[in-house]
Amino acid sequence: MGANPRETTANGVRIVLPGPVQRIIYGIYTHRLRKQLVGAELPGHIGIIMDGNRRWARQMGMTDLSMGHKRGAEHVETLLSWCERAGVKHVTIYLCSTENLARRDDAEVSYLMHLIEQVITDKLAQPDAGWQVHVAGLLDALPDTTAHALKNAVEVTRDCDTGHHITLAIGYGGRQEVVDALRALLTEHAAAGTLNELADTITMEDVSRHLYTAGQPDPDLVIRTSGEQRLSNFLVWQSAYSELYFCDTFWPAFREVDFLRALRSYARRNRRYGR
Repeated sequence: MGANPRETTANGVRIVLPGPVQRIIYGIYTHRLRKQLVGAELPGHIGIIMDGNRRWARQMGMTDLSMGHKRGAEHVETLLSWCERAGVKHVTIYLCSTENLARRDDAEVSYLMHLIEQVITDKLAQPDAGWQVHVAGLLDALPDTTAHALKNAVEVTRDCDTGHHITLAIGYGGRQEVVDALRALLTEHAAAGTLNELADTITMEDVSRHLYTAGQPDPDLVIRTSGEQRLSNFLVWQSAYSELYFCDTFWPAFREVDFLRALRSYARRNRRYGR
């Protein structure tokens, strides 16, 4: 992954640099990474699995681990600014899985939904925010206020013409998405009286156009923070040929240098699309 610009070592002893020195070194390192990406082939669509909020809070000595969710939610706007600067037009963010809704404590889920509503309302559901909002997931599984905030963000940004698209995966599960797509496809053919022919004619495109993300390109790169190396039911159909990048940093501490390293890793790869 490369050296951490916030610290150095001497004879194996960790030395934490003073704040001003950290900022200077960080700036130099960030500038160098940006230069390395000039003219490189970069991903047009990035998927982000934002993992490690609670572990970050615990690492920071916080007794209220929900503060990790707060920091993580607020960090989304910063991520979008990095994507704009890098020319990434499509971003899909894994906010909350169906498993999170079912297995997490009710109070934690309630707080997380409240945070998501705030970020959507204050940062994304604005005519001048610059990102057209899309939603992937089961809105019926969410609190009414959260579903309303999401629907409002989609409506408010519907005419956004910047070319930037953000998809919020919330109440989302990749396998359930495929099941729902197949169900919709079967229903469509049943209504048309062509159900018997479907087995002989079905294509991958038939399924894709019924996914939650229909009309959006598949992700070129999927980034997961926190050191975990799995997709956790995220875009299981769409990421069939995506490049994967796993970062040890917890999501609230994910920095621009971490983002640029992921882009550099992608640029150095030879995508083969299964060939």
